[in-house]
Amino acid sequence: MVRITNSVAARRRTKKLLKRCKGFYGDRKNHLKLSKDALMSALAFNYKHRKLRKRDFRSLWITRIGVGAKINGLSYSKLINGLLKAGCSLNRKVLAELAIRDPGTFTAIVGTAKQALAA
Repeated sequence: MVRITNSVAARRRTKKLLKRCKGFYGDRKNHLKLSKDALMSALAFNYKHRKLRKRDFRSLWITRIGVGAKINGLSYSKLINGLLKAGCSLNRKVLAELAIRDPGTFTAIVGTAKQALAA
């Protein structure tokens, strides 16, 4: 009979891998060979999508600001240009939050941008 000397460590490694694959679809969650491949793919996509998330959010903010600007009679590009001329240092994330949550303040900011464009 062969004596297995690494069974505890091997079992620990297997359990750790299967725990990370919890929630995967089908056999990818409970078969070791398929789980390894699935986890490698998942981790690769996870890395890539952490980078893409920043792009996606910036795009969302720009869309929200653009809609808020149109409501107040200005295009997105003119609003940003007016804010730069006025010396306003609010970033797009904050502007998008104001456009959604506090339209009154956003209207005041658009008014400031309009004045800077007129001058």
